[in-house]
Amino acid sequence: MSVFDSVAELYDRARPTYPPAVIDDVAALGPRILEIGPGTGQATRALVERGAEVTAVELGPRLAAIARRNVPRADVLTADFDTWEPEHAGYDAVASFTAFHWLDPETKYAKVARLLSPGGTLAVVEVEHVRVPGGDTIWEDVQEDYDAVVPSPDNRPPPWIDEVGDLRAEFEGSGRFRDVEVRRYPWEVIYTGDEWIDVMRTYSPNIAGAPDVIEELYRRIRARIGARSVTKHYLATLTTGRRPLDSA
Repeated sequence: MSVFDSVAELYDRARPTYPPAVIDDVAALGPRILEIGPGTGQATRALVERGAEVTAVELGPRLAAIARRNVPRADVLTADFDTWEPEHAGYDAVASFTAFHWLDPETKYAKVARLLSPGGTLAVVEVEHVRVPGGDTIWEDVQEDYDAVVPSPDNRPPPWIDEVGDLRAEFEGSGRFRDVEVRRYPWEVIYTGDEWIDVMRTYSPNIAGAPDVIEELYRRIRARIGARSVTKHYLATLTTGRRPLDSA
């Protein structure tokens, strides 16, 4: 997660917020919520506005500092969740928005279950860029630019919305959670060319890539978009699971 710390201010400005409905559903699990990887507080602020008492654990010090600035009513800690321990556990919910996949896969479910109160809920939100029937074709068109600048067999347009999976099998396979549920929240954002390039600058493969190569990719995509705006479709998938009341 610390890769984003180098572009913290841009991350705060460029990254889209989450659909109100998914925030409503996570906030309803509170009031005492532990958030993993809040970034600069996009979801944190919305949860607090709905009355949640949020403790947020962020690995990146620059990201955490901006989150404290953005959400002074939240308790934002700078720490590695994989090794961090709270003074008092027993949270009503543990939530993570687009950060859960960065945690240690061997320990994350067991640790979250231990930090929850019996009957408490793990809520994981994942966000995918998706294609929808009749949507903007720019996301297929730019594959030509990727193939020209960063050729890879992994280059492909975003998945269709009905191809996106969820974490149900992971939750159930961990043996730590029951009553697993999945909800999906589609939404869209309109970007100018410059706005879309700013978003691209906050993606981890681009941050880690060779600067001259990535800048050439940005140049090509910016030229392809031109003076028009583009519509990007997103899908937020919320997977929730409840810690059993009878668990130790």
